[in-house]
Formats: sequence, C-alpha cells, structure tokens
Amino acid sequence: MKKIYSRTKTIQEDKISGFCPGCMHSTVIKLIGEVLEEMNIVDRAAAVLGIGCCGLHMDYIAYDNTTAPHGRACAVATGMKRSSPNTIVFTYQGDGDFASIGLGESMSAANRGENITVIFINNGIYGMTGGQMAPTTLLGMNASTAPNGRNAKEHGYPMHMCEILNQLTAPAYLVRTSCNTPANVSKTKAAIKKAFQNQLDGKGFSMVEIITNCPTNWGMDALQSLDFIENNMLKEFPLGIIRDR
Repeated sequence: MKKIYSRTKTIQEDKISGFCPGCMHSTVIKLIGEVLEEMNIVDRAAAVLGIGCCGLHMDYIAYDNTTAPHGRACAVATGMKRSSPNTIVFTYQGDGDFASIGLGESMSAANRGENITVIFINNGIYGMTGGQMAPTTLLGMNASTAPNGRNAKEHGYPMHMCEILNQLTAPAYLVRTSCNTPANVSKTKAAIKKAFQNQLDGKGFSMVEIITNCPTNWGMDALQSLDFIENNMLKEFPLGIIRDR
C-alpha cells in the first residue's frame, strides 16, 4: 500500500492545538515541519517567534525556537544567523509584529540582505491581543480599534509588504501565497521550501507572505472566512512571486 500522508515528527504528539477552530496557523506550522523533514534540516533549524498567536507555535513544535520582543524577530534572527551561520534561522511573525511594531527591524534586515527566512502570516488583524486594526486591515473592514471599518482618511491604506520590500535592492525572494484551497496549500509548501533552500545557498533575505484567516476576530465561522479570503483579501493582496533571483 502506498503511503499518502504521515504526521510530521516536528509537531509534538501529546499536544492538542490551542488555535481557534479554522485558524490556518496550524496548517502553516505543519507545512514548515514537513519541509524541514523533507530537506533533512530539522536538527539545524531554529525559529524566532513573534508575539501573539504566532508565539503559540512554541507549544507544538519539536525543534529549536526562541521568542523575540514584540516586533524584533528579524533583529534577533540576524544575531542568531550571524553568530551561527550554519543554522537555518527563520522568523514566524504576524502582520502586527512584522509590518507594524517591527517595521523598522523588518525593513532593515531585508535591506541588508540578511541570510534568513521570514514566514509572514497576514490575516489582516491583530489576533491574540483583541482584534485591533493592523497595517494590513482592508478598507471598510471592522476591527476593535476601527468599529466602523478602516477609513483611508483616518487610518491610511493597507500595507503591501511584498511590494514594499521589492523596492529594496537586497532581498532575494519575495512571494505571496495562501492556504485557502488545497492547491494554494501546496504552493505555500513549495514557497517555504524554496525560501529555506535560498538560505542554504546563501542567497540572502527571503520572505513568504501567507494570506490566512482569523475567524474569531473577523466574526465569522471557518467556511465564511475562506470565502472572505477569496472574495476580499486576495483582491487586495494578489498571490504570486514578486521577486525571485
């Protein structure tokens, strides 16, 4: 009988997920583990986790990890990679962590072309801290700090991090994917694998932006959130490779 699936050993078997029903963090964490196993680099990997729901990552994984002060994951990852060049160092950050509180650290690491990998979870809202508006919140989208919806005159426009980083010279790989369909899950896994391979090859800064959901703070059930991704999020954040060199 041909094996079509097996659980990645990078996820601890005795742990029950604490993520909300339908949340895609679980999917992305599983994909990262599968890629690390397939590339045989689990023992060389070290994750730098952002604050918030991204930080829950530490409860489920069986490889090295640390947590950075809010927004400082790219700075911590820079220090880790420079002091241990053979380690596969990647950050796992949300939109508030990477694109707001840590924007300076994120931009600077990308501008220097640090040989690290960023896994950037974009669900358009602050998750764990109460559903506040994030830099990536869509126009008209409700948040606890924008109860009447994001207004461009008051709050500005959604930030497109792949396109912003594409203005810099140094980054090697910038791609936007999603996990809203089986096909997109496969593309996300391939993007993560390429980003890690770029680090092995010494190509410099790679970022995989993943459009995900937050059913709880979006005020939707899981299926409704998938429709919202397809009909709203992906219109603002189109999928595809922004840079690959």
